[in-house]
Amino acid sequence: MRLKNSALLLLVAILFFSCDKKRVFDEYKSVGSGWNKDSIVTFNLPELDSTKHYNLYINLRDNNNYQYNNIFLIVAMEKPNGFTKVDTLEYQMASSDGTLLGDGFSDIKESKLFYKENVNFNGKYKIHIKQAVRENGKVPGVKLLDGITDVGFRIEKKD
Repeated sequence: MRLKNSALLLLVAILFFSCDKKRVFDEYKSVGSGWNKDSIVTFNLPELDSTKHYNLYINLRDNNNYQYNNIFLIVAMEKPNGFTKVDTLEYQMASSDGTLLGDGFSDIKESKLFYKENVNFNGKYKIHIKQAVRENGKVPGVKLLDGITDVGFRIEKKD
């Protein structure tokens, strides 16, 4: 009986992970219970096939402590030659009634945020992400962005 349950669990795990055929890179880094404005999350990307094109995503895990409707991110893509392209991005994180967007069954939601499409890589790249949320009418950024627990980066093969 125990062997049967183990075999069934293994089969379910294989099916679950094999459904994600587009995934090339998917990594998360914890920022604790809140994301400090001075904290930069860095991802060292693997060397990818330069003949293929990819779509890039930023993944965030948040919980009910996140009190804003949107989030601002500063994302820097560092090329192997040292050239860095910096983008300031805004994403909606909650609906108009304050309900968090994203996938999840509990108070923890996971948001897959589109970053770039049809990108090809030539060498090893780095991605640097930091939060740049500010409250209305205030110049200094939010020192500790409560509710964001993990920051991730995902690369998928383009069809």
